[in-house]
Amino acid sequence: MQSIFDNKSILVIGGTGTIGDGIVKKLLKEHNPHVVRIFSRDEYKQFVMQQELAAYTNVRYLLGDVRDKERLYRAMKGIDIVFDAAALKHVPACEYNPFEAVKTNVLGTQNVIETAIENGVERVIYTSSDKAVSPTNTMGATKLLAERLISAADYHKGGDRPIFCAVRFGNVMGSRGSVIPLFQQQIAQQRHITLTHTDMTRFMMSLSQAVDLTLKAASMAMGGEIFVLKMPTVLLSDLASVIIETESSKLAVPADDIKTEVTGLRPGEKMYEELMSEAEAERAWETEGMFIIPPVTHDNGTHYDGVVKVYSKDYSSENKKPLTKEELYRLLQQEELI
Repeated sequence: MQSIFDNKSILVIGGTGTIGDGIVKKLLKEHNPHVVRIFSRDEYKQFVMQQELAAYTNVRYLLGDVRDKERLYRAMKGIDIVFDAAALKHVPACEYNPFEAVKTNVLGTQNVIETAIENGVERVIYTSSDKAVSPTNTMGATKLLAERLISAADYHKGGDRPIFCAVRFGNVMGSRGSVIPLFQQQIAQQRHITLTHTDMTRFMMSLSQAVDLTLKAASMAMGGEIFVLKMPTVLLSDLASVIIETESSKLAVPADDIKTEVTGLRPGEKMYEELMSEAEAERAWETEGMFIIPPVTHDNGTHYDGVVKVYSKDYSSENKKPLTKEELYRLLQQEELI
């Protein structure tokens, strides 16, 4: 069956990050794009990707920053579909450098919107975060504003193209700077880990789930929606326990020798996360695997196949039953993270 990506020219902004890299590889391996342009400011990671993807002749590597509108405009020439995965996403870094987060996550998103309209691309898919829901930190606030820019752009674009939409992720397991590789590194080097709080919970998803959601959203979008994957809740202390057990076994050291230091919440950090706000849940639609939040300007829900109105207004990790340690272990094994 032909996909919407076959024979299309695709631009992946932030294409050397964890999500961008996953999108690029999925497109190349399972679809038939005419060309995939990888746009990022990381020269070294582009070099590494060139080695990994040497067999593909339809990949182009473009150095540039989402903050640079002129460069972005040139990169988008002749493009059909844009995936925007560029972001500053480290919560403490954004707290201490708030306007840097604004420049990348907000002004950069507006640059994507304007250059996409100017170039007449078909679709723009923006990758967001559950931290955009009721944000308590700079990173979440910039992501919320970027979501609103994307939704509004679909309303004021002045024509049929592009279709704009956003996907909202939880914590992507194994992504750069995330907790699993951090725990593993701490155990290997220091024989101890730092845990923020024993009762902290997070919505977590695998990289393959994040990529699949993004591609599915791209094909389903009618304009202005936010797509949210249904994902499990993880108790961070259970995650730490599983990582300690598996890594201590690899290192042939007793698990009891690996100490846990509870450090407390970092600046701007939440104990729990939410997938949707109560106001969003009142408007949202639901499929078997995801929620679809329509734009405030119009509601396309009745035009999707197999959707129903959401059944609850509570989508906080505080009240969702977390995965058991056994379920968590199987999931990490399946994703080859342990």
